[in-house]
Amino acid sequence: MMNSVSPSPSPAAPDAGEPAIRAVGLVKRFGSVIAVDGMTFDLVPGRIFGLLGPNGSGKTTLIRLLTGMTRATEGTAQVLGVRMPDRANLARIGYMTQGDGVYPSLTVAENAQFFAAAYGVRDAGQVEDALRLVDLADRAKTIAGTLSGGQRRRLSLACALVHRPPVLFLDEPTVGVDPLLRVQFWGHFRRLADAGTTIVVSSHVMDEADRCDELLFVRAGRVIARGSGAALRDESGTDNLEAAFLRFAGETEAVA
Repeated sequence: MMNSVSPSPSPAAPDAGEPAIRAVGLVKRFGSVIAVDGMTFDLVPGRIFGLLGPNGSGKTTLIRLLTGMTRATEGTAQVLGVRMPDRANLARIGYMTQGDGVYPSLTVAENAQFFAAAYGVRDAGQVEDALRLVDLADRAKTIAGTLSGGQRRRLSLACALVHRPPVLFLDEPTVGVDPLLRVQFWGHFRRLADAGTTIVVSSHVMDEADRCDELLFVRAGRVIARGSGAALRDESGTDNLEAAFLRFAGETEAVA
């Protein structure tokens, strides 16, 4: 089971009254395809926000815009008050990609050390803490390529957390993991948020949505609804989030 010890909140976290993440008129075009279509929102610190929508709805592109991995066609993205992309600000951002972003030929510890060094972390204790948090401290010398799929996901999370970022982006973090590991991941995300970390989680798995403090339903590059799971169910007049999403998407026949 993943360790329940919470990391120390980053001193770089914003004041409670200031948004940790801000999007203003964000647009991203790929030729004739509009992947993100005019998104505007503020996300306050210390909460878990879920980006919920089907594959191809623009969730990953939005995260890449917010992290500065790609440039907006129009509009602006800010993280911790800094307009993205900004190389220096990446030291305050954690990003766990859909794929296992680890080097298979390196050991577990070497992977964590590599990402720590990339973020300017020289404290070996932070590497040890990150591995301990995901219950991989006893596998530190194991070659990453020999790990199970679930263990590689844990290692990817450790690499995203090793520099103790105040803002964390998780792109489909539980895809391909077993139910027990999924529960452990979400328990860990909750502990991070309680310690002050702002977390954005993208997913198309509706049964995970109620673990978020607030949801943004995304379809065709737009935010079509926003609120807590309970509020969205109530507003849509449905008893589950999948039906609520379809209602907000205008698919009334599907929930009739």
